[in-house]
Amino acid sequence: MKFYLPSMDNKTKFPPIEEALDEPNGLLAFGGDLEVSTLINAYSHGIFPWFSNQEPILWWSPNPRMVLFPKKIHLSKSFKRAIKRTKYTVHFDRDFQTVIDCCAKTRKDGLGTWITKDMKNAYLSLFKQGIAHCLEIDVDGKLIGGIYGVALDNIFFGESMFSLKANGSKFALYELCKHLLNSQFKILDCQAHSDHLQSMGAEMISIREFKQYLPKNSDADQ
Repeated sequence: MKFYLPSMDNKTKFPPIEEALDEPNGLLAFGGDLEVSTLINAYSHGIFPWFSNQEPILWWSPNPRMVLFPKKIHLSKSFKRAIKRTKYTVHFDRDFQTVIDCCAKTRKDGLGTWITKDMKNAYLSLFKQGIAHCLEIDVDGKLIGGIYGVALDNIFFGESMFSLKANGSKFALYELCKHLLNSQFKILDCQAHSDHLQSMGAEMISIREFKQYLPKNSDADQ
């Protein structure tokens, strides 16, 4: 069991994800930077940044990992009715700035504040490189929900989603899964457990199984 955290300052090689702490689950390293190359390297190995304004950059890879296989998305009867009765429009990569700003707003449960100014700038850079993507849902021409994340090979790493109206994030997740299926993505990484995602079909898998879906040759690059 590991009892220390390696620093990524002046390093480009992340520790193996199997060396992440058990408590807090998945904490792997600290420090380093949020440059595009660093983030691509991290995601390629199943690692993502998550930290608050008062903390250094923290790198995570939880075990087990919550994922959603797009074909396994679960739609409740009430949500199926909402899909049928709601006339909504789907937009891809229309306004990444607005999506990440909405995700960053503090919610009632206190989550969302981890999307700091530096994190916003980092993912905007990824978006400009065609690596980060967003999906937005409009009803009557008004934004009601959305989601953003990072796409590498056949895996989409979901970062955050938001709702401005009822079912906004559910519509976004549903439409994202449809898109991922059509584009032959195998898995949507949800990172950590949440009851909401579990109710929509997400499940926990071991880090060993999760590694099978990571971009090819990532182990050789680490």
